[in-house]
Amino acid sequence: MDEVLRAENITKSFPGVLAVDNVSFSLGKGEILALIGENGAGKSTLTLILGGVLKPDQGRILLEGKPVMFSSPNDAIRDGISMVFQELSLVGSLSVAENIFANRQPVGRIGNIHWGDLYQQTSEFLNIFDLSLDPYKPVKYLSMGQQQILEILKAISTNPKVLILDEPTSSLTESETDYLFENIRKLQQQGISIIYITHKLSEVFQIASQVMVMRDGKYIGMQEVHQVSETDLVAMMVGRQITNLYGGSGKPVQKEKYFQVEGLSRKGIFQDISFYLRRGEILGFAGLVGAGRTQVGRAIFGIDPHDNGRVFLNGNEISVSRPLDAIKNGIAYLTEDRKGQGLFVNMSVRDNIVAPSLRRFTSFEGFLNYRRIENFVDDAIEQFSIATPSFTKKINNLSGGNQQKCLIAMWMGINPQVIIFDEPTRGVDIGARAEIYQKLRDFAMVGTGVIMVSSDLPELIGMCDRIIIMHEGRITGELNRRDFSQERIMGYAAGIEYESASKNSKKGTDHG
Repeated sequence: MDEVLRAENITKSFPGVLAVDNVSFSLGKGEILALIGENGAGKSTLTLILGGVLKPDQGRILLEGKPVMFSSPNDAIRDGISMVFQELSLVGSLSVAENIFANRQPVGRIGNIHWGDLYQQTSEFLNIFDLSLDPYKPVKYLSMGQQQILEILKAISTNPKVLILDEPTSSLTESETDYLFENIRKLQQQGISIIYITHKLSEVFQIASQVMVMRDGKYIGMQEVHQVSETDLVAMMVGRQITNLYGGSGKPVQKEKYFQVEGLSRKGIFQDISFYLRRGEILGFAGLVGAGRTQVGRAIFGIDPHDNGRVFLNGNEISVSRPLDAIKNGIAYLTEDRKGQGLFVNMSVRDNIVAPSLRRFTSFEGFLNYRRIENFVDDAIEQFSIATPSFTKKINNLSGGNQQKCLIAMWMGINPQVIIFDEPTRGVDIGARAEIYQKLRDFAMVGTGVIMVSSDLPELIGMCDRIIIMHEGRITGELNRRDFSQERIMGYAAGIEYESASKNSKKGTDHG
């Protein structure tokens, strides 16, 4: 395989941090290389150097055997390296066409844009990828998944030799992910080389031919994907064996149904949602994107309104019309969008951790006791293993895993009786995932009920005592642990009557 990219002895330091430490690797033409490692391993810094965003302190980059130096991402794009960042760079008020060909629109002699040609080129380009998007539509009206796909198409439109994708499926549905993988394979067949950063190890085995592991800024190793297992990769990433990612349940779930929801409905969103939660139970909510799981959690917490329904806690009906009502009743809701809705990203770790529980640290006269606050925050940082040089550090400067642990610590300050956790490990590395799972186990051990909303079926199966499945705003199934399987969950999630599928399956087994 012809070599298209080589990085030699790349090193990059920031104040107090050696982010990339003497890393070398090569990439063949048409090769898909998965780049994995925990948050803070140096993956993003390395690819930002390759994409011209950062300059290395040492080392060099060779493209098709020739040394290249980039002063900006435009230099990298011009030479054939395009990067799709985890944070989208689209302009919501501009059309699909204007975003794809930003700064590259067809123009006349005097610099005037040929709008007809622009939209024609965009239609032809979208057709190549079988994408039915309106070129005239403003991007702000697209779903997050569509915007992510569009960001990738924007990078592809520059005809790159190397395409770098940073967590490209973090906002995609299962069908959108399948669509993305299908088109990545098309690009591979055209000879485009791809560096694919992901926390989802299952994706490594679906899409990549080689996998490269980084840890603490260093190159740990590169392997043919077919020669390694997920366990091998985890050990390389964290430097130790994680034999049981999901941990083991401790105390048995108590029989008491202390939290109940009856007939919760919101017109056009979800209908007649009824369920119970036992003390010490981890209850999963499964379903395809758009099933209404998140909306149910938000309604229980009082973020969104509901038309009908009742909520009971410890045998008493409670009224929750706003989040403050939920907090007073000991209900915590941890959003799937930690940056946009869960954390105050421009504020410190300390301010975030105490935000929902400030009343605990306020005197009768209304003054904050900062010594108590700082002692509480120090304990939380230690208890939740939050890696931060100081509690004055801004949340935005922490890794995704540490941000998620801050979100958990933040809500544990209210001493919740019920925890609703939406996508608990989205964008979180394997080591932080294991720690978060253990924390959820710890909460259950002391009798706290946990409601886990997740699109990750192995996560639900590994963590939950029961799973409720939703489809188009309704509950279509409920499974106890002994009955868990991905096939059964997906059958209910797709709205298929599992009983008939089960009978057919049994017949097939009998004949086999």
